[in-house]
Amino acid sequence: MGQYQGQAAKMLTAHSGWRGAAGVTPVAYPALLGLEILLVEDEALVAALLEDMLADFGCILAGSAATLSEALATIAASTEIDAAILDVNLGGEKVFPVADILVERDVPIVFSTAYDPTGLTDRYPRARVIQKPYRPEALAALLMDIAHRQPR
Repeated sequence: MGQYQGQAAKMLTAHSGWRGAAGVTPVAYPALLGLEILLVEDEALVAALLEDMLADFGCILAGSAATLSEALATIAASTEIDAAILDVNLGGEKVFPVADILVERDVPIVFSTAYDPTGLTDRYPRARVIQKPYRPEALAALLMDIAHRQPR
């Protein structure tokens, strides 16, 4: 099992019982209702888990991509993105071209990484960083902060 797959397994293990058993409903995070999120994640298991989390938070998936080229095509075709969750390393390619476009559009970014985040906040000072594995509540807190800071 590769390092990244191991991280996915840890993330899933940490969240076993997340659906329903955790008792989280969109009512728990009212500011997230309808927040349109772009998800860029190359690990299918992690992406599926995040899509479920976002739905449980009441967010709308504005788009989902697993590769840099898919992500670039998704943002080129999408005008409604309130925030983005970006895996930093997409199969060996950095997500920075996507982040640069989102910064130009003033879209808040949450970088999701299992690696050392040094340099991310230097390059993207307004971005948030969440270290994998993380709990749903930690992601919800970052998204709540974003939702409270931007007009909708």
